[in-house]
Amino acid sequence: MQHLNVPPDNHVKVLNGQGWVGLIDHLGTEATILNAARVSFGKLKDSVDDKDVKLLEYLIENQHTSPMEHVVFTFSIHCPLFVRGQWHRHRTWSYNEISRRYTEIDIEFYNPPRLRAQAKINRQASVDAEDFDDKILIEKMHQHNAESLKLYNELLDAGVCREQARGVLSQNMMVTFWGTVDLNNLLHFLELRDSEHAQWEIREYAVAIKKLIKPLIPNVAKYFESKGQIW
Repeated sequence: MQHLNVPPDNHVKVLNGQGWVGLIDHLGTEATILNAARVSFGKLKDSVDDKDVKLLEYLIENQHTSPMEHVVFTFSIHCPLFVRGQWHRHRTWSYNEISRRYTEIDIEFYNPPRLRAQAKINRQASVDAEDFDDKILIEKMHQHNAESLKLYNELLDAGVCREQARGVLSQNMMVTFWGTVDLNNLLHFLELRDSEHAQWEIREYAVAIKKLIKPLIPNVAKYFESKGQIW
């Protein structure tokens, strides 16, 4: 039995190799989108030609979203706890996660490659600062993570239940979950999270998802590339 903390074969590593997102399964193709749009006419096709691409572009351009919802993706995500918190704001996804109520194995922490300075204008944003000396602070974060894990294990050894002991673990703890979403809502997620306004860590995952799904929806990706997006 494969452990969930091991990435699936089709995955992209992020966060300097500390995290990953993998494609577990998918349902439907671009032909599915087009057939869903044509259901009212009682017509079906197995392939996609130039005329179909025009229809696909029309559907996206005019926000006819329901045909997109017939294509579904399931991902496995390994990310820091604080990224998981942002991700779960997208309530159109379905989630299942490794629970620290049930297991204490394979606990690890995200160690940021660099620290960013707080933006002075935008309270929720960060900025890269050349004069920001983060080496000592990063080392202190490493020590804090190690101490939180040490205390966690001490609590378990003393007989404290996992559901309470987990409370001392750092926000940088890595978590693994499955997320399932239809294409329409995934595109909305990507619009928000692959953005200059998004936190760098979650943006890494959005970029990786584009790499995973682009071969499956090439004409959808091409449409957004024509609008200036990077896929």
